[in-house]
Amino acid sequence: MQLDSINPKNNQLINSWDIHSVDEVNAILEKGNGAYLEWKNTQLSFKINCLESISELLKDRSKEYGVLMFDEMGKPLSQGIAEIKKCAWLCDYYRQNAPDFLSHKNIETDNYKSFISFQPIGLVLGVMPWNFPFWQVFRFAVPSLTVGNGAVLKHASNVQGCASAIENCFIDAGYYENIFSNLCIPGNRVDTVIENPIIAAVTLTGSTPAGKAVAKKAGECLKKTVLELGGSDPYVIFDDADIDLAVDACIAGRILNTGQSCIAAKRLIVTKSNEAEFIERLKNKLSLKIMGDPLDDVDIGPMVSMSAREEVNDQVQRTIEAGAMLILGGKIPDNEGSFYPLTMLTGVKPGMPAFNEEIFGPVFTVISAEDDGHAIELANQTEFGLGSAIFTKNIEKGEKIAKTQIQSGACFVNDFVKSDPRLPFGGIKMWAPRRQIWPISWEGTHFLISFWIILPQIIML
Repeated sequence: MQLDSINPKNNQLINSWDIHSVDEVNAILEKGNGAYLEWKNTQLSFKINCLESISELLKDRSKEYGVLMFDEMGKPLSQGIAEIKKCAWLCDYYRQNAPDFLSHKNIETDNYKSFISFQPIGLVLGVMPWNFPFWQVFRFAVPSLTVGNGAVLKHASNVQGCASAIENCFIDAGYYENIFSNLCIPGNRVDTVIENPIIAAVTLTGSTPAGKAVAKKAGECLKKTVLELGGSDPYVIFDDADIDLAVDACIAGRILNTGQSCIAAKRLIVTKSNEAEFIERLKNKLSLKIMGDPLDDVDIGPMVSMSAREEVNDQVQRTIEAGAMLILGGKIPDNEGSFYPLTMLTGVKPGMPAFNEEIFGPVFTVISAEDDGHAIELANQTEFGLGSAIFTKNIEKGEKIAKTQIQSGACFVNDFVKSDPRLPFGGIKMWAPRRQIWPISWEGTHFLISFWIILPQIIML
């Protein structure tokens, strides 16, 4: 059996990858464990040198890897190159800060001596998605390896070329052989990998159903788990918002990766006093955006697959049937590939698919609120709580609302939601109905994950 990579631009087969047998998987894990037993005792200075090497390799290969992402999942080339450069930045960040992060922390207690020491725990399994096929992997693997763990990747089936390239990149950068390994297996075999006693922890970025399945199995095995799942991020435009700024941020936060991002701007909630102006400006600016070949200078490329496009179109049509207005797009184009146009819906209300469900594609959902208070209520009326953004000219007001009233793991003020290696990344809701600080374990270290507020003056693009 094989895993296939299909180019979503034309639905042509790129490559096929032989699936690892059970014996091959076990052998990979055994070799990884052997590498870990050496790696964990390796001097931090050597690991930091590896980080410097892999950062330079990423910068040198940014276009090569960008083309690979275009081939396998349709990311526009400019966005793919930016993703690789962000991976290099992450490596540089840990290279610069690892000595401080991993140093002993002395604690004053009644004992003679108390301190916190950060130690590796073993092999960390990363179950990673296709939408950011390099960034998501590096985000889990780099801190894991730097602290002394080993990393095992189970990547999405359609981006095995990216998975192989990442594995080779770690080897070329001087990391120990087998300390980072890729498992070429389908998702239905993840449970057996988690059950293997060699695996010490598991992290997943993906859909809510996948997260529930991994959490269940990891819980049965009493293994440390970190999940980052779906989102339906509200972008709240208050009465006193700068409308042009809000429109630009909503567009930037939605069209990235053709809307296929967990932290995309998915529900645009605007107060009635601004609604007409916001809709008109949003429509005008979206009409100027270009859909086309990801190797060209375009704003959006194809969606990852024909089935993904069908799912998004189904959600759009059901929302229209429920009473929403179609302003732009909403029709599958008559050409090859899995392209779906920029789509804009207005009059969306609670209970409609575009409000209740996560739409993983280039769909702008505009929701009307009576006033600021109603806008906050609508923002929180969801089971998702990953990211959010609010728009107001009053920064003090924005910070207060972000801290005390918006229910999400991260809240940005006057900008779109971004991931950043300097900040924690995760959500609340479903398992945490109100904002709290939750202690969790991650890649062999312990930390608190909580919400955070981003104000314009400290935004890093």
